[in-house]
Amino acid sequence: MALALGGGIIHYTYKASNNNEAIVLQKLNTHVFTKPDALVGNYVVVYEHLQQNGNIKIPMPIESENGEWLIRDAAGSCWRATEFIDNAYSPDSVSTPKAAFITAECFGKFTAALQGIEISSLDVVIADFHDLSFRYQEFEDAISKAELFKSMRATHVIAELRQRKNLLEFYQSVKNNNGYPVRLMHHDCKIGNILFDRASNEVICPIDLDTIMPGKYFSDLGDMIRTMACTEGEESRMWEKIDVRKDFYEAIVEGYLKGAGDLLTTQEKENIHMSGLLMTYMQSLRFITDFLNNDKYYTTTYPEQNLNRALNQLILLEKLEEFLGKG
Repeated sequence: MALALGGGIIHYTYKASNNNEAIVLQKLNTHVFTKPDALVGNYVVVYEHLQQNGNIKIPMPIESENGEWLIRDAAGSCWRATEFIDNAYSPDSVSTPKAAFITAECFGKFTAALQGIEISSLDVVIADFHDLSFRYQEFEDAISKAELFKSMRATHVIAELRQRKNLLEFYQSVKNNNGYPVRLMHHDCKIGNILFDRASNEVICPIDLDTIMPGKYFSDLGDMIRTMACTEGEESRMWEKIDVRKDFYEAIVEGYLKGAGDLLTTQEKENIHMSGLLMTYMQSLRFITDFLNNDKYYTTTYPEQNLNRALNQLILLEKLEEFLGKG
C-alpha cells in the first residue's frame, strides 16, 4: 500500500508499507535534479559519515533487491527508498522565537556534524547556487537583454540593487579567503525540513538533503534570517508591513551559533550579521533576473509576480540594514 507523504513541491513522496514494515519511496524530479545517481550517491556518503562520526541520525537509505540505491522503472522514472521514521512530523512554519532557535540550532549542529567529509566526494547538484558573483552577473546580463517595458517597470529595483554592490564586494573578499572556509551546507534550511518526535516534540533530524553542497558560512544562517525573521513572506505585497522581528532574528543567530559550536572562525563570527544581508540581496537579484528573463525559473501566477517578489526582498533588505545599523 502506498500513501502520499508531505507537501514537497519537487519530488513525489510516498509511504509504502506491508503488514510488517514501511519505507519512504520517492520518485525523483529529474527535470530539477538532472543527475539522480549523484543525488543518491551524495546521500549515502552523508549517511555513512554520520553513522560513523556524528551524533545526528538521518533516515537510512535502502537498497533495492539488486543492491542498488537508485532504480529506474519501465518509463524511465527514477526511484529511491529510505527508512520511514514512525511517530514523526514536520511543522509548516515557525511561529515563536523558541521554534526559530530550535530550527537554527538543528542546522548548525548538522553542518558541524558534516565536518570530516571530503568535499570532493560529493557531487555539486546545482552549480553556483549561492555564488553571489554569478548571480550578480546573471542580473546584469538580464538587464542588457530585457525588453524595454520590463526594464522600465523594474527601474527602481534595478537601481537599488546596483547601489548595494558593496555586498557583492564583501562576498568577493571572502570567496577565496581562508578565514571563510568552504563547508558542506544544507542550502534549504526551514522548519519543514526537520523531523520532530510526536510524543516529546524533540528534534529527530534534518531531512530533504538533496541540496547538500559546498558553500560559505552565510548560506544556511542567512536564508533562515531571510525567511524566519521577516514579518511577511516573500509573496506578500503588504509593503508597509514588511519588517524584521527582533526576537526571531536574535533567536536564529543564537541558535545557529550554539548548534555550530566552535565550528565558525573568528572572521566568520565577526561578520555573522552579513549573512541575512547577503542572502536577501541574492534572492532579490534572482527574482528580478527572472522577471527580466520572462519568468523562466520561478513559477508565476500573474505577470509581475517576480517583480513584486524582488521588491518584497529589497524592502526586507532595507529593513535589515536599518535593524543592523548599516543603512
